[in-house]
Amino acid sequence: MRQNPKRRAALVDAAIEILAREGARGLTFRSVDTEAAVPIGTASNYFSSRDDLLTQAGERVYERLQPDTAAFDQVLQGPHDRTHLTEAMYETVGRLTRFRSGYLAMLELRLEATRRPELRSILTRRIRADIDANIAFHLRSGMPGDATTVVLLHLALNWLITERLTLPGIFSEQQAHDLVAAAVERIAAFEGPGAAAAPRGD
Repeated sequence: MRQNPKRRAALVDAAIEILAREGARGLTFRSVDTEAAVPIGTASNYFSSRDDLLTQAGERVYERLQPDTAAFDQVLQGPHDRTHLTEAMYETVGRLTRFRSGYLAMLELRLEATRRPELRSILTRRIRADIDANIAFHLRSGMPGDATTVVLLHLALNWLITERLTLPGIFSEQQAHDLVAAAVERIAAFEGPGAAAAPRGD
């Protein structure tokens, strides 16, 4: 297998675009080569099988969905109250919604994971680690709520993003904005037992 990291990343990014646009059925080595504008046969030199390509796409799309350092720093600044938490959730929903192809590719990969144990293992590990990291960060930041607050916001806002990207006619942009605020207001209405003892960020 070839080891050029930049070329591999470009091929996996091409796979993400295909997954979002055509679904898992449209993902072939030839379609990836065409999407990445490389010679036919290139993808087969980098991935041992279609399953290998899918699992690497699962790793890559989740890397690209992560916030940058600036987003984390912004959460740690300012008052640690529900208003600030709401702003952080607006940023999260906006960031994930803007990466439309990545989010739709992740939905396709989740469906494929029901049939592919290796892909399911990768996605389970990555998403579980992300949830745990979000919980730890939330408690460290001193934001209102506890671990359950983070999980409930994760579930509610991810489904809102799914609605906006797959059936955008259900909720307008303003309604989606208002729903984010309502979710934080209701889910983080009371601080859980773990929040009071949570250390605040530097």
